[in-house]
Amino acid sequence: MAPMPLSFEIQRNSDARTDEQVAEILRDPGFGVHFTDHMVSITWTKGQGWHSATVKPYGPLTLDPSAAVLHYGQEIFEGMKAYRHEDGSVHLFRPEQNAARFNRSAARMMLPNLPEEDFVEAVRQLVEIDARYVPAPEGEHSLYIRPFMIASEAFLGVRAAEEVTFLVIASPVGPYFANGVQGVDIWVTDEWARAGQGGTGNAKCGGNYAASLIAQYEGYEHGCTQVMFIEATGKDRVEELGGMNVFLISKDNELVTPALSGTILDGITRDSILKVGAEQGLTPVERRLSAQEVFDGIADGTYTEAFCCGTAAVISPISGFKSKQGEWRPQGQDFRRTIEIRDGVLDIQYGRAEDTFGWLSKVV
Repeated sequence: MAPMPLSFEIQRNSDARTDEQVAEILRDPGFGVHFTDHMVSITWTKGQGWHSATVKPYGPLTLDPSAAVLHYGQEIFEGMKAYRHEDGSVHLFRPEQNAARFNRSAARMMLPNLPEEDFVEAVRQLVEIDARYVPAPEGEHSLYIRPFMIASEAFLGVRAAEEVTFLVIASPVGPYFANGVQGVDIWVTDEWARAGQGGTGNAKCGGNYAASLIAQYEGYEHGCTQVMFIEATGKDRVEELGGMNVFLISKDNELVTPALSGTILDGITRDSILKVGAEQGLTPVERRLSAQEVFDGIADGTYTEAFCCGTAAVISPISGFKSKQGEWRPQGQDFRRTIEIRDGVLDIQYGRAEDTFGWLSKVV
């Protein structure tokens, strides 16, 4: 018998910002700097399941110093956005996909399954109560939403936690590219690996991102803003960037991306791009790609454009790849097809194009 959907207690923030203060934040929100007035908290305990679903004032957490998350990294998270349309309505983009991926990550990290309808309702509750923080659609502003789950049990033994806390916070954000869409250079590391077969590569957990930072900073030293990882064992398969999936566009109008292999995050933006690209006349191809094939394909003109994608930036054009062996730059430096795909996804998210896929979920 399926559990009953959770009922949320609403505790309004008596010290919420004024409308004038919110408007000041929305003029220049930055990214992940300001947070809304409320957050969602739900507790899971062994034997009782999920309970105590609450929308409450945003504020610090109280954790025991022995909380398992602080010692063993048993946690997962999601990244998603709410978009305001020209008519003032607010919509989520494919929230059910985030809920499903969240539970796949939970299973890998030995965390409890949160019913998808409760995940989505938790997000909806927060967006609804803090809807005034969803910016107007001009300039690609949106409300970034961060659901996450942590092992909050006070216990130092190594086992699956018997108390877990699920939370949702939100932050109004401006455009990822403050000065318009620009190409980025990608460092291809042959020293550091993000994940291996049987590891946590296809789970959205903090350890994957922490493990990518050393290679990220290696890229900075070479003038690059992102890093691309190669498969850990054979060093012959392109995987993904530190927090983004990667695509190539061929002269034959193929839209090529590394196949999901268990070490690559199943990106929701990635899946959306494959579908939008197909609508625009490109042929989606998911297959094994070696770094050498990428380099050679760019050099001989087989691949004319490249880009990376994720919730934060949607799509970032790639102006070049760098490694210890050299540098390769696609011919299509106007990023024409990349921008077309990017606009296609954004137009759906902001309600400027018909949502033929049924991806939008109206909140208010």
